[in-house]
Amino acid sequence: MEKPVSRKDFWDGAGKAGLVLGLVSCAYVLLTSLLTKLNGSTGMAFASTILGFFLWAAKFAGCILLMKLFMKRFADSHPGVDNSDTFRFGMAVAFLSALIFSAFDLAWLTWVAPDTFSQAMEAIQESYGSMFPAESLEAMEEMNFSTISFFTNLIYCFLFGTVLSAILSRNIPSRNPFMDNRMNNSPDEQ
Repeated sequence: MEKPVSRKDFWDGAGKAGLVLGLVSCAYVLLTSLLTKLNGSTGMAFASTILGFFLWAAKFAGCILLMKLFMKRFADSHPGVDNSDTFRFGMAVAFLSALIFSAFDLAWLTWVAPDTFSQAMEAIQESYGSMFPAESLEAMEEMNFSTISFFTNLIYCFLFGTVLSAILSRNIPSRNPFMDNRMNNSPDEQ
């Protein structure tokens, strides 16, 4: 019987993987912020929109591939784990990366770009001001959107990572029933 994974090994691996995935998402925010600044120049609007889409697609695919890689490494380095252990590892990675990204986003919206929501409110008032009562607009202005954004990102990223972990863990480690027979039978018995 294989020794189960220790808590220290489990959380150490999940922490490192969560840090990498969280930093990938943070780098995406920084790059899209840079693209937004370039967007103001003439002729760059279309190019930055296309580049922004490719950055998002690269981040999306990269995070999925990194999660799969980290889950495979976890399963390979701990031979006694099964699919449910791999799923729990993926959930831990999802939570930690969501926490890192959400904290970064909170800091970004609080100190670096605090006017993001005020600009959005102005755009809403200009476009749809007559549709909303004045009390509703005042109530929206008093809300702390950076805190709401923190919890929204935390929940969304964790749920996305959990679903991804559930999908990926079905085959990590492999559930091929014939592999066990081949490995247990010696060449003399065949």
